[in-house]
Amino acid sequence: MRHYVRTVEFGVLYQSDSLPPNYGHSGDVLGLMHKVMEYRSHQIRQQLVKVGSEASMLHLDVLFLIYHFAKVATGDILEIGPYVGGSTIAAALGARDSEGAKRIISVEPGGRFEHFKIPSKNIFKDLKKNLARFGVLNDITLINGRSFDETTRLAIRQNFRDGEVGLFIFDADDNVRRDLDYYGDLLSDRCWLVIDDYFGPGAKAVPIRSQVDELVSAGRLLPFGYYGWGTWIGQWHPNLC
Repeated sequence: MRHYVRTVEFGVLYQSDSLPPNYGHSGDVLGLMHKVMEYRSHQIRQQLVKVGSEASMLHLDVLFLIYHFAKVATGDILEIGPYVGGSTIAAALGARDSEGAKRIISVEPGGRFEHFKIPSKNIFKDLKKNLARFGVLNDITLINGRSFDETTRLAIRQNFRDGEVGLFIFDADDNVRRDLDYYGDLLSDRCWLVIDDYFGPGAKAVPIRSQVDELVSAGRLLPFGYYGWGTWIGQWHPNLC
């Protein structure tokens, strides 16, 4: 049986003994799953396990993907809702291991949050503390505000121009559509998207799933699968509208 190697956009590599080279998007999806499997035995695993246990409520597989996208995607990184920094750290580590310099902006309003695993009485303070502890604080531009505040919008647009963002991470409120509508012009074609709470018991899941599904139906988003405890992974395809 022939051995095929499929190179997927932004450096995802998939090797298979059964899929033909023209397998299309399904092959790309499987390629991403294969990449996650590789990271489970990669040297970065130990560090991301520590990040996950100390600073993140995301599944380890999602941290792997954030690291991977930050490493291989073309463009900068925009994050809405880092909480206390686990996803931000994963992105910063991936950006450091990439071939070129990347800017990272992370937007967090702060406040307090009661959680059985990682509670916080001062989210923004804990965010900065975790970034410093993992040695990436100076790699991140932090904005203490809400993504829809005018001051936040101006600050982001002063740093990013059209099509410069190659990775967009959203783990905030229940309105990802609002931020994609407003910041969408900053995202590159095929920008990777990580959207948490697509599935889950929380109240955010229903509106987020509805918004994402609408964007998929409209051709603006291309799904690559669901990882961890309900995180949606996909790409931005504005030119398919």
